[in-house]
Amino acid sequence: MPYRKTPSEVRRLEAAREHLVTCATAVVAEVGWAQTSVTAVADSAGIAAGSVYQHFPSKAALAVEVFRRAAGREVDVLGEVLTGEGDPVERLARGIEVFARRALENRGLAYALLAAPAEAAVGAERLDFRRRYRALFAEVVREGIAAGLLPAQNGEITAAALTGAVGEVLVDPLGAPGGQSSDELLAELTAMALRCAGAAAAPGRSDEP
Repeated sequence: MPYRKTPSEVRRLEAAREHLVTCATAVVAEVGWAQTSVTAVADSAGIAAGSVYQHFPSKAALAVEVFRRAAGREVDVLGEVLTGEGDPVERLARGIEVFARRALENRGLAYALLAAPAEAAVGAERLDFRRRYRALFAEVVREGIAAGLLPAQNGEITAAALTGAVGEVLVDPLGAPGGQSSDELLAELTAMALRCAGAAAAPGRSDEP
């Protein structure tokens, strides 16, 4: 009869795995994917390097789990904002600002998620999550069109442009902090996103002197 883990053993293993993912995320945020080794993660977690493989078959599998969890949190937050209160243009503006502000508050991890060199498995996850961001933006753009707040357009194309532009604008500030202030950058990025979607002006602002 095969051995079956007891509930307490299962809980212990799950807790150890969670701790390992948390430590790996912190290491990635500090040094990036390329410099994150199994040994570095194990040292951070206070375990032997070989123990990592009790939970993940390879470094790539651990990296994918780190990416999925961290990126998943950002998708969830953006989704809540884009489907929350306010009209579609207000939600779009707020979504861009919240996404960018969260990135700037955790620059190392945000840079790792958006642009840092990574192995192929993480790159594939990046593409998948870009599609998820695009789907969220496309939906709010379509709502804006239906409400007469945005001009007629292909929501999928606008969403793809927004996803790419937001990431591109953030890459340099995240990779080399300094220069333009966060508040100024957020204001410019939000205004750019609304122009891209065809909104008349940012909510609460006027472009007229």
